[in-house]
Amino acid sequence: MNTSRLKPISLYIHTPWCEKKCPYCDFNSHESAGSIDEKAYLEALLKDLESEPGELTGRPVNSIFFGGGTPSLLSSAFYAELIAKIAAKTSFANSLEITLEANPGTADAANFKGYRQAGINRLSLGFQSLRDSSLKSLGRIHDASQAVDAFELARAAGFNNINIDLMFALPGQDAKAALQDLSQVIALNPEHISWYQLTLEPNTLFYAQPPQNLPDNDLAWQMQIEGIDLLSSTGFNRYEVSAYANPGFECQHNLNYWQYGDYLGIGAGAHGKYWIPGEGFIRTTKKRHPAQYLSGEFLSSQSRLAQADVIAEYFINRLRLFTDFNTDEFCEATGYSAALIKEPIELAIQKNLLVKQHNGYHPTTLGYQFLNDLVGLFL
Repeated sequence: MNTSRLKPISLYIHTPWCEKKCPYCDFNSHESAGSIDEKAYLEALLKDLESEPGELTGRPVNSIFFGGGTPSLLSSAFYAELIAKIAAKTSFANSLEITLEANPGTADAANFKGYRQAGINRLSLGFQSLRDSSLKSLGRIHDASQAVDAFELARAAGFNNINIDLMFALPGQDAKAALQDLSQVIALNPEHISWYQLTLEPNTLFYAQPPQNLPDNDLAWQMQIEGIDLLSSTGFNRYEVSAYANPGFECQHNLNYWQYGDYLGIGAGAHGKYWIPGEGFIRTTKKRHPAQYLSGEFLSSQSRLAQADVIAEYFINRLRLFTDFNTDEFCEATGYSAALIKEPIELAIQKNLLVKQHNGYHPTTLGYQFLNDLVGLFL
């Protein structure tokens, strides 16, 4: 038995509602079209959690992430009751990180204070841009001033661990505008910045109807290089492809994903992945539509991951991090022999996508630039 898998677990909780669906968003989100029955959704979430295997609900929870959709559409009273009832059903690690995603267009001073009092200790604000014309092109429900106001409300509410989501390579954006956005966000002094390129994902409006004047690949690469230099010069450490943090403020929940840790997923459209003794790695998805989920039908699919899937998923996640990986780490995380990855590692080194270092292996600059090609060697 691979007892190393029996370690703390993370909990992802999905909120499937938004005021308005953004044209670039491929997450499970549905326009709320009126009031949300918080009591019904809370009861469904708790029943969903109870339906998970007992081996999992008995493990310490080291992080909770409320994602969406727009979790900040729900009241602080909802989260206070939900967190208290989850605590009664599970055990919380001493260093528990609880993150809530918030849209600046739904920011409310009383709710922010209530979120903090409920035990939420990390807030993730979806700015995406600080230029009104860009926000309009992205279909956001807030403007730049509301984004800054939301950050100040969060600080006043007592949040000392705030992430800001920011995009680059937006329609009509040049390098100067992208760096101006980033500079303004850095000036706010958040603890964490998620800075990533706009991509056209399948099943989105932007994919079906691409916006005009998108920056080409060369311009997007210029924005990224100049932005990385700016973030580095202002004290932000790039610890993941799109994540930059002040020391000690790396997102623990996302680190668990990237290190191939176990996590439960509850809520409409949530995904989970975990290891169960005697069964191996299990992948779950929950019913996507809120009405179906609220009817008590939680599980959409459940499957056991094959060896090839585990190895592929491990590297899809792990190679996003900017720390060395080694074969012992791979063996502990997956339960498989290092012999299985000897050949692709050697091939990656030959292609100058990986380099062997004292503590293990690390993607080269070329490897990060062509990360999909590197990951592909392990598929």
